[in-house]
Amino acid sequence: MPKISVEMPGELLADLDEHVGDDGKFVNRSDAIRASVRKTLDVLDEIDARHGRLAEEGTEGKQATEGDAE
Repeated sequence: MPKISVEMPGELLADLDEHVGDDGKFVNRSDAIRASVRKTLDVLDEIDARHGRLAEEGTEGKQATEGDAE
């Protein structure tokens, strides 16, 4: 699994840490951040679907290039 580095304000990290650990919903920060990113992307997909902006099946993440339009 690829690793990334993220800078965030201390208050955001403190809020995140309230949800991590023995009494929290998440085992560790990575788990919390992955879940948050997944949920955010799902919400963005729903918004795109409502506005007709979802990519066609099999073309997600691909942008048309000059040679693609025929």
